[in-house]
Amino acid sequence: MSAADSGTRGLLAEGEAMLPELQNLRRLLHADPEIGLDLPRTQAAVLEALADLDLEVTTGVGTTSVVAVLRGSHPDRPVEAPAVLLRGDMDALPVAEETDETFASTNGNMHACGHDLHTAGLVGAARLLHAHRERLAGDVVFMFQPGEEGCNGASVMIDEGVLDAAGKRAIAAFGVHVLPHTRGVVATRPGTLQAGSNTLQVTIHGRGGHGSQPQTAIDPVPALAELVTALQNMISRRINVFDPIAMSVTQLRASDAVNVIPASASLGATVRTLSDESLDIVRTRSKQLADGIAAAHDCTAEVDFNVQYPVTVNDFDETAWAIDELSSLLGEERVEVLEQPIMPSEDFSFVLREVPGSYLMLGAERTDVPADRQGNNHSPFVIFDDSVLGVQAALLSHLAIERLAKETLTS
Repeated sequence: MSAADSGTRGLLAEGEAMLPELQNLRRLLHADPEIGLDLPRTQAAVLEALADLDLEVTTGVGTTSVVAVLRGSHPDRPVEAPAVLLRGDMDALPVAEETDETFASTNGNMHACGHDLHTAGLVGAARLLHAHRERLAGDVVFMFQPGEEGCNGASVMIDEGVLDAAGKRAIAAFGVHVLPHTRGVVATRPGTLQAGSNTLQVTIHGRGGHGSQPQTAIDPVPALAELVTALQNMISRRINVFDPIAMSVTQLRASDAVNVIPASASLGATVRTLSDESLDIVRTRSKQLADGIAAAHDCTAEVDFNVQYPVTVNDFDETAWAIDELSSLLGEERVEVLEQPIMPSEDFSFVLREVPGSYLMLGAERTDVPADRQGNNHSPFVIFDDSVLGVQAALLSHLAIERLAKETLTS
């Protein structure tokens, strides 16, 4: 067995050995989820978990983030050593949990997207790499990020300098997201991995009146109902199927009283796109439809199309390299190259616009729970197998060690 093979197997074994510790942290976080940019209890738990490590730790100003820098001590470390960034998001969702977990949340919020695993797994990577800092030919930045779920915490942390936290710009960035798919299987792809996230808000303005006398009012509700159908037809009939758009109208608002015709009615929709071209099309045509349908009903339309997160694009070279490395670490049968992008969105996209890197999907499906009691990400009854935390910590550590070695020891 080569030294490299020994080191690789050692990381996996050590990750498994620290599994109980990581599961305890994950379950602590899961039982007390916080949402948005302000996560004081989550931040305190992370700081406590890192307290005994020799790290340069800073906390955010605009958000309760944690940034920790580990200085490598490889004997061949160059004076101007490079840095690699590893990221885990920490926030939950405003979803009331409906699982049977003994550590289920009861505060009305839920880690329904697995960010509790992301946080615990990144703590595991910090502990593993700290124990093997002599193998690091550079530095590692650990990015513990609040506010991924619609608050763009990544951009807040970028503005506060996370990409340069080691004293120079990170040369590569990696992150992991869990999904309820085959346990321990990593999936990713070079290029576009995830959709961009956008919101559409439309308010149709008419003239209110009594529900018994619609002829004296200008009812905005029929116009709004027609617009919902027209938007769905636009997606299916006017959009290139090879550059798809996913739109879901998720909010409808009108009168609060059953016998009142409201003066206005509105809808909200989430819109996912895979290219700048499709983004321009859906933004332009949504407004055209709203204006035209409103005018046909003697109403007016107020349209607000908001671009939240850009498309998540994995660097081709970094991702091809990561796929090879993870195939060596885990075995080729546990690394899947996706044929197509997936439609959820991610604010790690902002990091990947600044630093080449790769985002990875890690399967964490539970096999001990009936299928009808399991949901997908963002479901109130989604559950994850947190026995993957050791693997998560090991694969992040492996990528950091080998990427720094590739940058410095082979140049």
